[in-house]
Amino acid sequence: MFGVLVLVAAAVLAVDQLSKAWVIATLPMDTPRPILGSLLVFRHVLNSGAAFSLATGSTWIFSIIATAVVVFLIWFARRIRSLSWAALFGLLLGGTLGNLTDRLLRPPGFGVGRVVDFIQIPLLPAIFNLADSAIVTSMALFVLLTLRGTGLDGVRRTGRHED
Repeated sequence: MFGVLVLVAAAVLAVDQLSKAWVIATLPMDTPRPILGSLLVFRHVLNSGAAFSLATGSTWIFSIIATAVVVFLIWFARRIRSLSWAALFGLLLGGTLGNLTDRLLRPPGFGVGRVVDFIQIPLLPAIFNLADSAIVTSMALFVLLTLRGTGLDGVRRTGRHED
């Protein structure tokens, strides 16, 4: 399952970084480009904060947290024996690496780079990117697997105890 996790993470990271390169090359900064009317708009912005641009100016803290998450996920990954959990952790790792790559390699400098965001939908007050989407999808999958009682080994536990 480790291979699945790595494959999903690599795919998420590649698609995220390619989409950001496309945004930088083709979309003027902060100019809305409707894709599906007002339901989907691309707007190139740079985010030095967390979700919803919270804690702007604390980018270095997010870089440290993201690095710790990546280390933990790689350490923990060997315990996964389920395709669903491998996909979940691959989405989380790929999304975390996508935004961490921005923080480490984009201006204004190492560890304090701004994250490229560009997806805007009317349901959310924030502009986000594909890495964010992968992270949110992994959390939705986490909730689903947890509610179903599916363990890291893929076995579904009912929660009923027999005496």
